[in-house]
Amino acid sequence: MKFCLRLALAAVCAVPMLSAHPHPAEAAFPDQIGLQLYSVRGSFLQDPFAAMDMVAGYGIKEVETAGTARMTPEQFRAELLKRGLDPVSAHVGYNALVEDFDAVLAEVRAIGAKHALIAWIPHQDGYDAADNQAAIDNFKQWGPKFAAAGIKFGYHPHGYEFGGGEQAGDTLFDEMVKETAGHDVYFEMDVFWVVHGGEDPMALFNNYPDRWVALHVKDIRKGAPTGLTSGHAPETDNVIVGTGAIDWTEVIGKARAIGVKHFFIEDETPDPLANIPLSIEYLNKLDV
Repeated sequence: MKFCLRLALAAVCAVPMLSAHPHPAEAAFPDQIGLQLYSVRGSFLQDPFAAMDMVAGYGIKEVETAGTARMTPEQFRAELLKRGLDPVSAHVGYNALVEDFDAVLAEVRAIGAKHALIAWIPHQDGYDAADNQAAIDNFKQWGPKFAAAGIKFGYHPHGYEFGGGEQAGDTLFDEMVKETAGHDVYFEMDVFWVVHGGEDPMALFNNYPDRWVALHVKDIRKGAPTGLTSGHAPETDNVIVGTGAIDWTEVIGKARAIGVKHFFIEDETPDPLANIPLSIEYLNKLDV
């Protein structure tokens, strides 16, 4: 699982109007492959500059941040750009936004990304309707504030949102999507957590085609248990992309068809440094 502490910093110049998918549809898929830097968090702890060099050596151009490696956001952005890495997206902390939205926004603006995405909603004893409604109420406030700064705000489901909602036939996630419609709130699909939670990525794309702005490309072990709404799984259920249970040609093809432009590998396998290059190699050859 991810650490709940995900202070991420992102910004972009304000624009008159935000659309869910601002980049050219004709971009080649290999140019849309990026990396969530949480994947190499151990390397960043040891030597952030060497870690950035390593990420640049993967041949990707886009990254999603999960903190700034003990640097100021301005310095972190400069070091990434120096290596040809564009911080197009950043994960931000839910509690940090609750406590001081303006401080987070200022940091987000400083790093220069186009998306600010929450990766975890803190909760105890299971995520329930009250947790969901509180998040919805906050999202409806935060989305327009980020939009006014030219930043797309969104949420990254982890699977615990797929429990039954208040309305018959809806999950808590369905209710979140529906109730935040029209409030500049978007979503990032982590395909591993969608499948782990018992949902169908294709159905979510079909049901909410205008709400997805990015994917976490993360494969799940064949035979791993699914239908679980804990938001937790052993790291050994994470495998090299293309070796697990997910049909990536179908999923990425559909995501691109509805306009998603950013596909961040997030490696939570036991050996990310060995496995990330193999996932990139597989994706670069994918016919989508």
